[in-house]
Amino acid sequence: MQLFTKMEKLLSYPVSAIYYLCFGLCLVVFHPVQWICFNLFGYRAHKKSVDYLNFCLLKCTNLLGTRYTFRNSNLIPKNVPVIIVANHQSLYDIIAIIWYLRKCHPKFVSKKELGKGIPSVSYNLRHGGSVLIDRKDPKQAIPTIKGLSEYIEKHKRSAVIFPEGTRSKNGQPKEFAQSGLKILCKYAPSAYVVPITINNSWKMVKYGFFPLGLGNRLTFTVHEPLSVKDLPFEEIMQKTEKAIVGGIRN
Repeated sequence: MQLFTKMEKLLSYPVSAIYYLCFGLCLVVFHPVQWICFNLFGYRAHKKSVDYLNFCLLKCTNLLGTRYTFRNSNLIPKNVPVIIVANHQSLYDIIAIIWYLRKCHPKFVSKKELGKGIPSVSYNLRHGGSVLIDRKDPKQAIPTIKGLSEYIEKHKRSAVIFPEGTRSKNGQPKEFAQSGLKILCKYAPSAYVVPITINNSWKMVKYGFFPLGLGNRLTFTVHEPLSVKDLPFEEIMQKTEKAIVGGIRN
């Protein structure tokens, strides 16, 4: 096993270098594409550009032997606001959710540091409907997340929240925080909470950001949706965490 790990890591150096070259090229190319779509054609065109950016980013990961399986996406209710709650293992969680759940118009609760300096990514976070919060200032987060709740309630789109707050480095779930999800539920009363379990995404970065892990199958399992208006928040939180944690496999 140790020999296999060493050989995988050795092989991963040149493959990861090629991957990052393609990844960076996608970000640079799609940045002006996003700008043109947003400023000249509006939201719908901009969203399409973001969808295909993330499709290309997924294809880049195929160079690493990465495969994706999205299970039970048919369970996600249509034409209603949706609050997607998932465990968090790597940035590849986000890329896959944007592409595979593109019909839901997913918007993210992200840390403010991601809102500048990253081609394509920062632009989308600032202009695509997602919100940026300062983790050091919880008071600022409340009205920001409230605004996202009202946005998805009005437009029947989806918000994505990772209640662990930070990525798990070994796949083991961290403690789930309630505050962000509670605000989303309060101000999007017609929404459905959709728990999603993510597996094996952490293996992409098991050596760190360079080199990357090879030959991983990332799985995303959608669990039974929960109606916000039909259940007390405490029950929603309990069932959501139980479903997500119960589906984690290492």
